[in-house]
Amino acid sequence: MIHNWLSRYSPRYPRALVYMLQASEYHVREYVAWLERTKNFSHIEKRKTLVKNPKVLLLLAITWLILLSLYGVGIMIFWHAMSVRHYIEGIFLIVFAPYITSYWIIIPLVILKSLIQSPIEYFTIRTARKTLAQHNAVKIAIAGSFGKTSMREILKTVLSEGKKVAAPPHSYNTPLGISAFVKTLKGDEEILIFELGEYYPGDVKKLCELVKPDKGIITGINEAHLEKFKTIEKTVGTIFELADWFKEKPIYVNGENRLAKERANNKHILYTRGGSGNWNVSTPISNLNGTSFVLRNGDKQISIHSHLLGLHQIGPLACAAAIALELGLSDDQIQNGINNTKPFDQRLEPKKDSSGVITLDDSYNGNPDGVKAVIDFLASLSYHRRWYVTPGLVEMGTKTETVHHEIGRQLAVAHIEKIILIKNSVTPFIEQGLKESRFNGEIIWFDDALAAFAALPALTLPGDVVLLQNDWPDQYN
Repeated sequence: MIHNWLSRYSPRYPRALVYMLQASEYHVREYVAWLERTKNFSHIEKRKTLVKNPKVLLLLAITWLILLSLYGVGIMIFWHAMSVRHYIEGIFLIVFAPYITSYWIIIPLVILKSLIQSPIEYFTIRTARKTLAQHNAVKIAIAGSFGKTSMREILKTVLSEGKKVAAPPHSYNTPLGISAFVKTLKGDEEILIFELGEYYPGDVKKLCELVKPDKGIITGINEAHLEKFKTIEKTVGTIFELADWFKEKPIYVNGENRLAKERANNKHILYTRGGSGNWNVSTPISNLNGTSFVLRNGDKQISIHSHLLGLHQIGPLACAAAIALELGLSDDQIQNGINNTKPFDQRLEPKKDSSGVITLDDSYNGNPDGVKAVIDFLASLSYHRRWYVTPGLVEMGTKTETVHHEIGRQLAVAHIEKIILIKNSVTPFIEQGLKESRFNGEIIWFDDALAAFAALPALTLPGDVVLLQNDWPDQYN
């Protein structure tokens, strides 16, 4: 208890506050929520570290200035106290200086945003809007609670076989991120692919007004950001702002996702592991070597092998094939493009170490649909001893208990032999789901993910498959 209290008086305290701001992407509401539930500030930086840039360095300087000023004023009042009240005021400022600082740094943050950042962002976005309006490339927009980045990379790989394609790196899916990407365009691109981020209602509409897409894809909808949207109806409405942009023009919709399928109309084109558009899928097979299937379009037949893992990847691949056909790619180009698709970083990415243990890194994936898909894939690897390592999912809002209880049930039904759970506020619900479903494997607990990773080499055997499911951001407990 005393250790937690003293952590506010550590020299690293100002750095911890600025890190919390940065990790919260400077969203005041999220920063304050994190601040209020934090007891010990000594170990704020766990999974990531503070990225120093001009904004961060300025905030660090301001934080130190506020803190030292409060200490200085408190000491002066105490030193020159003329009454008991002055003594109390001085002591109050000295004791509570860290607490006051943690909230007062919001003021310069708001000032910086209003006076400097917002005007720069306004002109940057306006310039990007003009550039995109004059650009002749076919613009493809992707919206959804999950699967946006995977779909972007699949499309980029397949379409690059016959077209010059560009897409923002990483998860540049905000107006400012997309605008920064637009600055890098050479002007001769034939296809531009954009992810549309959704954090609040109206976000997708704003991005459509910026990008003005010619084709649209909705990858699926779930509880991934329920903490922000509060209701699943608001989530659905926000993501389908993409469909609203196209009005009566068809877009591609994930037909395996219930919420997306229910909202789609008969003019939309569904994609599933059974195919998409004029392409039908037959003889699907997926294992640790990749995913194979046959694409049929009338008399056309293409044998496909992708290095992507899991049958759930077939739908996006079929969607990419349908779009490629629309844009004039040949059958050979479509085949070569799909054959070139590889697992993406931290998205069911296979890694084999020298001991013969196969790790499936799915640490980026943090949504219920993705979890179900990889558990299904893990279940199919019955010739291996299987491990499932997870801290659970965040931002599930009121669905937190239900979602994690269901994960436990799915793991039990899949007969996964070893479950490693990281101690936090949600994993007990996974354990509950496991036990209620009569799980007969082993459940192992660790205090944090780093400790679990360190222990795995001693626990595993050659031939074991270890699935790392989701990363747990520092701002959640």
